[in-house]
Amino acid sequence: MASLVLTAPAQQKSDTVVVELAKTTRVVFTIKDRKDLPILRQYDFQALFTDILNKIDNTPATEPQPVQTTEPEEIKQEYEVITWESDDDETRKERNTQYIRKTRHSINFDLGMNNYLSEGRFPDENNELYTVRPWGSWYVGINSVQHTHVKGKLFLEWGAGVNWYNFKFQEDNIVISTDENGVIFTQDTRDVNFIKSKLTASYLTASLIPVLDFGGRGFKPRFWDSKGSKFRIGLGPYASYRLGSHSKLVFNDGNRRREKEFDNFNLNTFRYGLRLQLGIQSTDFFFNYDLNELFNNKPNNPRLNAFSFGIIF
Repeated sequence: MASLVLTAPAQQKSDTVVVELAKTTRVVFTIKDRKDLPILRQYDFQALFTDILNKIDNTPATEPQPVQTTEPEEIKQEYEVITWESDDDETRKERNTQYIRKTRHSINFDLGMNNYLSEGRFPDENNELYTVRPWGSWYVGINSVQHTHVKGKLFLEWGAGVNWYNFKFQEDNIVISTDENGVIFTQDTRDVNFIKSKLTASYLTASLIPVLDFGGRGFKPRFWDSKGSKFRIGLGPYASYRLGSHSKLVFNDGNRRREKEFDNFNLNTFRYGLRLQLGIQSTDFFFNYDLNELFNNKPNNPRLNAFSFGIIF
């Protein structure tokens, strides 16, 4: 048997608002911690009060009960207590979830690493020149995301953003060029101190991720708030359009120099794949896997499927 009690004990350091609704009825809000305000803003109070009044209308009246406090007499206050009883726990659970805001917006940042596979294997197994270093091959994304409540614990996270692949090659002197047969990877033989070589590509990306949120509110709390949603998991598609790409070679010949070349390097204009998201309290992780290949289908192009993984801020 479930019982709900609405009351507001007096506190010296609390923010208290009293709303007079009728001759003998009032509602008292006492907020001890202003960190609760973002949660309160999500509630549909119209639906909440309609549900309360329906419960009271169908329940025998109870005598008002004074609130027991241990405060000094000069600051003691007595409030009316509204109570009702219900044998239907499922109805109560359904009522608690209906106060979730339908759609919210957030700006998310992806930060992680990227690499690629050739027929399920890393290129370093064959000592390919396009082998990359995991540390230093950064994946970065900025996304505008809408969080839409569908039903119960099911939400949709949908939106668009810009993201970057940065493939830092294992060898620091890799030069990228192209011909009619595809992309060519060679080593620069100049007598200089090579520092790094990499390929960067930027994309405009749209995604649609169904998410099961077992905390039931569909939002990720801030890092310092450990009382947020307990566990979230989502899996869905994304599609991307390449905005630009360039190679960069950094070396020192007495002075630090950069050689940058802008080209498409036979990269596919479009990419698409699947995104997995996992969230535990205030921390979310992502894993992206491209279902199509990084380069187009010219004969000499390596057959590579890119992937990335990291943390969502």
